Amino acid sequence: MRTTVTLDPDVESLLRKEMRRPGELFKHVLNNAVRAGLRATMKRRDQAFEPLTFDMGSPRIDLTKAASLAAEPEDDQLVGRYPRGR
Repeated sequence: MRTTVTLDPDVESLLRKEMRRPGELFKHVLNNAVRAGLRATMKRRDQAFEPLTFDMGSPRIDLTKAASLAAEPEDDQLVGRYPRGR
């Protein structure tokens, strides 16, 4: 297939460096570069994402009521905004 593409200057420079090898034509270098890039992309897409995990040990405090403990400072701040009744 014949097509026209516009290459960024840095990409053109990299391709021209690869062409310095004996017998390498521009179209072969370009096709090989595109092939390698697409293969790497497809390989990454096929691999399942595995997030990094770390063992953080046992918690130092009881976390059964963690949500209510986290909300206490906010509750105190909200209560402090309103005047107290007599």
